[in-house]
Amino acid sequence: MTNPPQGPGAPDDAQWAQRPPQQPPVPPQQPPVEPTVQIPRQDPDATIAIQQATSQAAAPQPAAARATPAAVPAAEMPAESEPGKIRRLLSDPLSVGLVIVIVVALGFAGLIGGELYSRHRADQIVSAIVACVVKDDATASFGAMPPFLWQHFTRDYSEISVETAGNQIRDASGMKLNLELRDVSLSDSGDSAGTIGSVVANVDWATSGIKTTVQNALPLVGSMVSSVTTNPSAGTITVDAGLATIVARPTVVNGALSLQVVSLTGLGLMLPKETVQPLLDAATADLTKDYPMGIKADSVTVTDSGVRTQLSAQNATIPKSGNDPCFQGI
Repeated sequence: MTNPPQGPGAPDDAQWAQRPPQQPPVPPQQPPVEPTVQIPRQDPDATIAIQQATSQAAAPQPAAARATPAAVPAAEMPAESEPGKIRRLLSDPLSVGLVIVIVVALGFAGLIGGELYSRHRADQIVSAIVACVVKDDATASFGAMPPFLWQHFTRDYSEISVETAGNQIRDASGMKLNLELRDVSLSDSGDSAGTIGSVVANVDWATSGIKTTVQNALPLVGSMVSSVTTNPSAGTITVDAGLATIVARPTVVNGALSLQVVSLTGLGLMLPKETVQPLLDAATADLTKDYPMGIKADSVTVTDSGVRTQLSAQNATIPKSGNDPCFQGI
């Protein structure tokens, strides 16, 4: 038992006796200790993957990526009906304008393609006809206006131009043909395949071609022909055959070209021209005669390089292929 304090000022026994007994100090309460939990050891690879996913999630995303809503599966999106698509298309002026431009461009391309093909095919047909008649290569072209498709559908052709290679016309060497046809109308009637309003042909016969033709026409003297020259002022040509010299004047006889002998000299003597004239007539008889469609020679001119003959016909009739095999394909 504890003794009361002694000394002055100490409480007396009565006061001491009245004081309640002191309680022993209570120690502070400690938090309850939870039981130990065993944590399983994590896989190092899984730990690295978790850290990477965490860092990516924490990284700031671009504004476009944050603003993009989650994609809706195609199966969940409502399908737009065909009438709705058409109405939406027609309500957009830009779309309508683009559609019109595309349609017009496709139509224009189709017309150009048809124009070029039809024109090329027609050129081939006409070239083949002329080549068959003159026995030389030929090229043809149709007038630019009106468009060829329009001419083809109406079967009326305003202008056709034909040019040969200049190798020959029939048996005449060195002849070149330039042919102009106007107002060609194709219409099947009777023995005619159509009509041509105007036919004008210019035939140029070079001196080299005249020389070759005369050489073939004169059996004895022909091999001695060395040159052919022209005299435009006199309208004559001169054939030099060594010992003999023939001067002839190209003229039109009965709608055909003819070489009329003006003089014939040999060994300095004048010889009768009748000895050569029949041979020259035989050589030129079929050169410009019996052309189809009634084409006949109108005039002849002597030039510095040879002889030019103009042939023509008006309101000519186009023969059918049965009458002239050269006109097949019309």
